[in-house]
Amino acid sequence: MFFKQEEKKEYEQKLLDVARVVRVMAGGRRFRFRAVVVIGNRRGKVGVGVAKGQDISLAVEKAVINAKKYIIKVVLIDGTIPHTIEAKFGSAKVLLKPGIKGRGIVAGGAVRIVCDLAGIENVSGKILGKTKNKLNNAQATIKALQKLKNR
Repeated sequence: MFFKQEEKKEYEQKLLDVARVVRVMAGGRRFRFRAVVVIGNRRGKVGVGVAKGQDISLAVEKAVINAKKYIIKVVLIDGTIPHTIEAKFGSAKVLLKPGIKGRGIVAGGAVRIVCDLAGIENVSGKILGKTKNKLNNAQATIKALQKLKNR
């Protein structure tokens, strides 16, 4: 008798954004999907991946594989970040401040998802840039978390 072993997922994943992109050819328009996925283990590791595919499920699969290549380790102290940090990616600018215990994640959009999957329990975040682009905001958050140093 064969028992199907369940794959142990080491990373949780969240779909951040799906966009339908178009390439205009001589025969007409060619549609593809761009997926932005955030993966993390809620214990200090997080990554963002982006990929395109013929359908949404294919794009998401490829984005998860891409995110695993770019996983970063986040410095955590008692469920929060050690100090205030600011980072810029493209026109996206993000500010992260350490949170008070029990406050939770006070941030919006992409910053909230990235911090949650990184395992940060208490943090205050603000998107300062003029862009609403979820991919750039997520990348700016990752860049900010990379700059963190342990005191």
